[in-house]
Amino acid sequence: MSVDQATVRRIAHLARIKVSDEDVPHLQDELNAILRFVEELAAVDVEGVEAMTSVMPMPMKKRQDIVTEGEIPDVILANAPEREDHFFKVPKVVE
Repeated sequence: MSVDQATVRRIAHLARIKVSDEDVPHLQDELNAILRFVEELAAVDVEGVEAMTSVMPMPMKKRQDIVTEGEIPDVILANAPEREDHFFKVPKVVE
């Protein structure tokens, strides 16, 4: 799989990154190098290899699943930049 210049421009557009025409070939080379590396990784036989979350085996720290004090929206929203009633107010992200 390889990336052409049109795909680089599309990725930049989707990521909302301004990319100049002179940077497109360099980014194309970078993305193609990444894809070649991923293809190499796909060829590695990992059958029988246990999944890892860390290089050193470490048990996950767990906390008790207990109900804590709730019903404190004013405390929770104290540092919110904007709020409405007892909710965080955020910019609309879906058009």
